Amino acid sequence: MLRLGWSLLAVFLPLGLTLEALHALKLPVYLGSAMRRELWTLAHAHGNFLGILCLLFAALAPTWIPQEPARRRAARFLGIGAILLPLGFFLGGVLNYEGEPSFGILLVPVGALSLLAALLTCLFHTK
Repeated sequence: MLRLGWSLLAVFLPLGLTLEALHALKLPVYLGSAMRRELWTLAHAHGNFLGILCLLFAALAPTWIPQEPARRRAARFLGIGAILLPLGFFLGGVLNYEGEPSFGILLVPVGALSLLAALLTCLFHTK
């Protein structure tokens, strides 16, 4: 979980800087599509938040969740959701079809459900 948290931050913090640069340079690839701007901003925000959440989980889960199988299950769900949710937002903004996101956006609900499963696992297995 530590490696995943740091990896997400290493990817999505520079993505934010890249988005700022694209905006500052007024590049049409970014500013030409409001849908792309919104989805890539969501990818950046969710990627950073979930990276921090993974770091917190790695630091605190051993004291919160005493049962090893439940902790591993929560970590698996969190890891899947932390990857799929921001990736879905990013891929949804890569190609737009007449103002609609591309099929990558279908990863978002799968990632959200995985995060919900992680949350419920933590909720029902804390001491």
